[in-house]
Amino acid sequence: MKNTISHRVADFLKNFPPFSFLQQKDIETLSEQISIIYKEKDSIVFAENEETHNCFYVVHKGAVALRTSLNNDVLDMCDEGDIFGLRPLMANENYKMEARTYEESILYAIPIAVFKPYALENRAVGNFLIESFASNTLHPYSISNRGKLYGEIGSESLDTDKKLLDLQPVKYSKKLITCSSTTTAKAIAEIMTKKNVGAILVVEDTLPIGIITDKDLRNKIVTGEYPITTTAAEIMTAPVITYPKKMTITQAQMAMMKSNISHLCLTKDGTTNSKAVGMLSKHDVMVSLGNNPAVLIKAVKRAKKFKNIKPIRASIMHLLQGYLDQNIPMTLISKIITELNDACVKQVIAIALTKIETPPPVKFAWLALGSQGRSEQLLQTDQDNALVYEDVPEELETETKKYFLELASYINKGLFDIGYDYCPAEMMASNPKWCLSLGQWKSLVHHWITNPGKNEILLSFIFFDYSLSYGDSELVNNLSDFILENIKANPVFYIHLVSGALQSPSPTGFFRQFLLEQDGANKDFFDIKSRALMPLADAARVLIISHSVKSISNTAERFEKLAELEPNNAELYLACAYSYKVLLKFRTKQGLLHNDSGQYIALDSLSKLEKIKLKNTFKTIKELQELITVRFNVSNVL
Repeated sequence: MKNTISHRVADFLKNFPPFSFLQQKDIETLSEQISIIYKEKDSIVFAENEETHNCFYVVHKGAVALRTSLNNDVLDMCDEGDIFGLRPLMANENYKMEARTYEESILYAIPIAVFKPYALENRAVGNFLIESFASNTLHPYSISNRGKLYGEIGSESLDTDKKLLDLQPVKYSKKLITCSSTTTAKAIAEIMTKKNVGAILVVEDTLPIGIITDKDLRNKIVTGEYPITTTAAEIMTAPVITYPKKMTITQAQMAMMKSNISHLCLTKDGTTNSKAVGMLSKHDVMVSLGNNPAVLIKAVKRAKKFKNIKPIRASIMHLLQGYLDQNIPMTLISKIITELNDACVKQVIAIALTKIETPPPVKFAWLALGSQGRSEQLLQTDQDNALVYEDVPEELETETKKYFLELASYINKGLFDIGYDYCPAEMMASNPKWCLSLGQWKSLVHHWITNPGKNEILLSFIFFDYSLSYGDSELVNNLSDFILENIKANPVFYIHLVSGALQSPSPTGFFRQFLLEQDGANKDFFDIKSRALMPLADAARVLIISHSVKSISNTAERFEKLAELEPNNAELYLACAYSYKVLLKFRTKQGLLHNDSGQYIALDSLSKLEKIKLKNTFKTIKELQELITVRFNVSNVL
């Protein structure tokens, strides 16, 4: 007679990783050993520092919050299909965090002894468990965690991806350019020029005895210290610093920094007593690093034309994809990609300034607006920017504005050339309405605040998320102070801001069903930007402005700051921060997958697990909107 309960468990588990990587018969066998546990809301599953259980857990229904006593922060929220409590499988030590039910929950307890053989034999299962465990450690992506997730298994057997740790072998040149100790400096220079190399190896019986680089020729021959007829033996650097040919990128970097050299000689056994097999230069290391952020920023700063930056932008997108594939935390991804994007914008502005014969007549600041201003524009979408310049006497205003409009046109064109589309609504600094002096901006913002119609609120939402991309920070601080002072003097403006924030369409309808677009080009698609991201971003903006905080524009960081400022609402705000990161990551993945902005999603292309993850983030939106409705007393306005 069939065990119907175990079959129901198996039918559930087969839809979720890592169980989906197993054969059906293995899932059914495993399900016969699983215990079903019911927990009321706010019940402890396991406590921090408690001895580990003989099982790990899967959420069948409900949700479980994982947190530590360090800051009492919720590190993760596990819902249907999520696994947690993997420490007894991975490490022989007590739990490092608490697991407490966030709502009434049913859990499946998976016995470690029964499951471990599957994890050891199935590489996909092992890799998934490593990622899941790492995502809930205090320092999930530290190198020390990477090799210690299984006790008796080496990390190599689990084929963990090390691309982001710079541990892959470095590529080197096997075509050695050599000379003898009696070759003259003139002949050496001719050989190096012909072969287009920066160093030549001095050998004797195939063994390396010295090295001569461009630097040696400059310092010793070009300066006149030695005549051009000098032999290699007199100007070479000896003995040669040698290394074995099997080097990682990190080892090569460290070796060059340690000895302050730009070339390494690679020999068969790593010593000068064996045959030279290759030469490694700093350039080789840079090429091998490829998508390393530091390398990309250096490449951006070296760009002299707009077109030189476009391929670097493509590399940034490749790096972004790699980070997402590696499951790097979204906070870290956002910071790195934002820094790279900002570097591109700064270089575009620097190049544009060279296109105008005269320097700027007064100080100015280039402002990034909207998602770019919030450091959330991970994908290449359209431009939103503005320019503010120092006030000038009335007789100089026309000429000054003409200069900055010309500069802005060059910059907007440059941003377009590197992959940022023009804003359809022309909210760009090349539009005279978005290129104003400090005094003009103050007048315009004052009008928005004191005459808050629908259009003024929309413009406020876009503009109030600005951040400085290039130029004078004092101008920006002056404008920020003015905005906060004006809003404080006109508290009714909050009501209009909140009303605008509450206009975003709901993500779900009855029975938590996704609400899709009803018409237009995106009919039957889910708008993740308007229905999920913007309600959170708009509410965060209103709340942070109400606390007169001017230095934080990123949505998740705003919620984290709000959690500090309002301890009573900390749990909600932290949940909002977490939800926003999940949504942003989801949109970014969809955008990269379909090569678009990721705004509109075809639900039939999502797995059941992905839909559940999305819906779980929606829980905070309703609570947050209720909070701002009550706080700012806007129920009678809606």
